[in-house]
Amino acid sequence: MSENLTHEESIQKLAELIKDIDIAMLTTVEADGSLRSRPMSTQTTDFDGTLWFFIEKGSAKVHEVAHDSHVNLGYSDRPNQVYVSVSGRARVVEDRAKIEELWSPAHKAWFPEGKDDPTLTLLAVEVDHAEYWDAPSSLVMNVLGFAKAMATGERYEPGENVKVDL
Repeated sequence: MSENLTHEESIQKLAELIKDIDIAMLTTVEADGSLRSRPMSTQTTDFDGTLWFFIEKGSAKVHEVAHDSHVNLGYSDRPNQVYVSVSGRARVVEDRAKIEELWSPAHKAWFPEGKDDPTLTLLAVEVDHAEYWDAPSSLVMNVLGFAKAMATGERYEPGENVKVDL
């Protein structure tokens, strides 16, 4: 299923879906073509088509993105039955003002020297496409929908599945 949303509507929809999901699984492409995923904390900012992450200079992510900038981010909010897959291009960004904007004291756990840590830099992911699955989070609604499908022989449709282009 594809939804015909404007660019702004696509950005708003994606922002709404992922705003309360802190951790995304970031998948990069290694030099040998294999895929590598790891959890990353999405930095809180008004989503405008770019997602931001703090990373360490010299990390594998930096090398993988330099080799192939295509990335995927997987977001999962199981209690609310929201799942989002985001595809885009990543780039390393050294921007002290952006680091200052996104910084919170909790980040010291990963960057002990604080926002002036010389190993701290940013990963920006420019989103090209997203696909989401949004189902009713109520167990009762899911059970009723499943039971209806079983009784009628119709396919169980637990919620909406939509592809959007940014």
